[in-house]
Amino acid sequence: MVEPQSAWQTAAILIARLIFAAMFAMAVAFKFMDMGATAGYIAAAGFPFPLFLAWCAAILETLLVIAFLTGAFLTPAALIGAVYVIFLAFAFHGPSHWATDQAEFGAFMSHFPFAAGLLFAAVHGPGSVLAVRQGWPGRA
Repeated sequence: MVEPQSAWQTAAILIARLIFAAMFAMAVAFKFMDMGATAGYIAAAGFPFPLFLAWCAAILETLLVIAFLTGAFLTPAALIGAVYVIFLAFAFHGPSHWATDQAEFGAFMSHFPFAAGLLFAAVHGPGSVLAVRQGWPGRA
């Protein structure tokens, strides 16, 4: 049995979903503004097929934005988002970067609270308001 949400809980969930959507929307907007620069950043990290991977990242982030805005498939989207964010932390800001630029440690660490929030969202779902109820059984 699902307990009804209070007004503040409903507002908090909607605000959190909007924050997650905004974070990924900003990331995808920068990719679409200069896909070549994104590909260059990916290539500099040593990954093959950087332009293909840049497009894959842009598509994934777009799908995450849609999931957070609609609530559809929110649980799997939040789980995928959490894994993606941790991957980005290690791939682009990991320990090999810290010796040359201490700010990279801060960038690395900033990914973990974001991932924690995504995991929390995965557990609790999209809330009961403004959410398309699609997704894994028992959870959207």
